[in-house]
Amino acid sequence: MNIMQMMKQAQNIQKKLKDAQQELANTEIVGESAGGAVKVTCDGQGKFKSIKLTAQAINPENPSAVDEETVEMLEDIISTAIFQASDKASAEMEKKMKEATGGINIPGLNL
Repeated sequence: MNIMQMMKQAQNIQKKLKDAQQELANTEIVGESAGGAVKVTCDGQGKFKSIKLTAQAINPENPSAVDEETVEMLEDIISTAIFQASDKASAEMEKKMKEATGGINIPGLNL
């Protein structure tokens, strides 16, 4: 295999990686607990998208005692905490990867 064939193959692999990353970013995956009372949605890359709570998740003994505003407020504050933690984790990963690569941009690593 000559150098031109290797470069073309590397470009094809890079395009496939980019396409796969885009497909994963557009994929929604839902996890549930408490019989569906709590639902968390992430994309295919594991990035948090949303949380949905039911009144039963908050007060299983008396779901009607919990109003919709309380449910929405809890969804918002939980989502904010998850987004903040995720952003911090991404920043830390980026920092460590830049340290490991000496700042060199390696295609496919998305630094």
